[in-house]
Amino acid sequence: MRSGRCWCTWITIIFGSQMSLPSVALGSSCTPYRAQHSHHVIQQVLGHLDGHKKSSPRVRAGIVQVILETVAIAARGSIGPTVLDVFNTLLKHLRISVDFELGDRRYSSSSGNANSTFKESEERVVQNAIIQTIGFFGGNLPDYQRSEVMMFIMGKVPVFGTPCHTLETTNMGDLGTKRIQVMLLRSLIMVTSGYKAKSIHAALPAPFLDPLLSVSLMEDSELRQLVLEILHNLIDRHDNRAKLRGIRIIPDVSALKIKREKISKQDVNFMKKHGQQLYRHIYLGCKEDDNVHKNFELLFTALALVTIELANEDVVIDLIRLSIALQDMAIMNEDNLSIFNRCGTMALVAAYLNFLSQMIANPAFCQHVSKVIEVRSQEAPYLLPETFFREKCTLPKSLEKHDKNLFFLTNKIAESLGGTSYCVDRLSVPYVPQVTDEDKLSRRKSIVDTVSIQVDILSGNNQPDKARIAEEITFEALKKAIDTTGMEEQEKEKRRQVIEKFQKAPFEEIAAQCEIQANQLHNKLAKIFELTIRPPPSPSGTVPVAAGHTQYQSVPVYEMKFPDLCVY
Repeated sequence: MRSGRCWCTWITIIFGSQMSLPSVALGSSCTPYRAQHSHHVIQQVLGHLDGHKKSSPRVRAGIVQVILETVAIAARGSIGPTVLDVFNTLLKHLRISVDFELGDRRYSSSSGNANSTFKESEERVVQNAIIQTIGFFGGNLPDYQRSEVMMFIMGKVPVFGTPCHTLETTNMGDLGTKRIQVMLLRSLIMVTSGYKAKSIHAALPAPFLDPLLSVSLMEDSELRQLVLEILHNLIDRHDNRAKLRGIRIIPDVSALKIKREKISKQDVNFMKKHGQQLYRHIYLGCKEDDNVHKNFELLFTALALVTIELANEDVVIDLIRLSIALQDMAIMNEDNLSIFNRCGTMALVAAYLNFLSQMIANPAFCQHVSKVIEVRSQEAPYLLPETFFREKCTLPKSLEKHDKNLFFLTNKIAESLGGTSYCVDRLSVPYVPQVTDEDKLSRRKSIVDTVSIQVDILSGNNQPDKARIAEEITFEALKKAIDTTGMEEQEKEKRRQVIEKFQKAPFEEIAAQCEIQANQLHNKLAKIFELTIRPPPSPSGTVPVAAGHTQYQSVPVYEMKFPDLCVY
């Protein structure tokens, strides 16, 4: 224990003489008690916390502090159900504390009571104590149990657009839900700190990675920062993150003395399976318009750690394609991003390609990157991190008219990597974000759209047909319809691009494109089935009627009409 006190001391502090425990614990030494009854004490203290859930914040924070002081012993000898019970109880009281805080905030805003503000700050003390206890307890668990706890906490994080989780945040509103998300992610940061899995697949299994990356796409910069810090904890297995702190142009990467090992077969398989998913979330994370300096710094660290821990020749090519795609996104600005976000993305790409070129130790690649950085420092210093992330940096109105010497060029990079073991042909295929399970949320939206289409059709049957505007037919229109030579050239070019794509694109991107087409087909079929299939008469109960929907009356079984072949 951190404070050196024995179990009996803490029991006396909490319960006084009211608690009945096995006599073995009351002897002169607590060693037998530690070995046999540690989980009993933890359960008693948790029950004590449950009994004081409506007590003052100071009382609840004191009980949580006692749990924090005693979990070191409990963690060494805990069994699975006891561990999850501890975390479940702590998370429940975290939710209760957030409820109290929001209630006090609403009361304070309506009455202007200063005491409510003081009580709100006390609730923050309770919440911080719970998070510290979760992190300390999780940090003392063996790796296999820590992985289970990570999954358990991640399952509690509420995600918008998904069914409600067990913390019951439906009535807390957006502010309360965000507060719970922040607290749970901070707990995960503490649990994952120092976790060194033998393979990245053990650290980031799919049931944990998918919901974690879903949170990283939320429109809140603080949540995205917490997710990136969790990824850093799990990916960084050689303690290199401190050396990469701060987004900058590193003049000599070798001086950092970065520790790395040869990429294992398990890690190679992980990147083949989940690499596109990681690239996609980095790409979309750069597009968020509320990004601040810390977001770009954490994105740079994430790219650097992936390069150190998980990059073989194929992953290096993928990372270069991702960087060029980020640069193109900032230049073309098809998403109407702010000039701050665009310049920040350009600075991020410059810092990362400078790091990557030195990590793979390719002189020609390093020379091209250094030349672009030198030109930027003279003509557009706001495209470099050292200048852009200063407080008073003058930004341009646009990036469209900049000279191409300010940009990293795919053909130059391909030339520099030619003749090596890297597959430079893949650089000619632009990066396209992969479709993941999160895009299935659009299917739910398509169901809503289908219902609205059905409503329009059913309601339109009772309305007169609207006049349709016919397309004007002219001689030029007929001439274009007859002339098919241009269309044949377009078809040939389209076929050539498809063949080139299947020859050079990685399998993951081809699968992603096929999945997009499958999703589109699924949506079309769903619309067709929704319009053609009608539910049969219900033999019992009633069918709820929504506005605009046709009502289907319940019919008793003896009045239902069946086809002759079904009656005997």
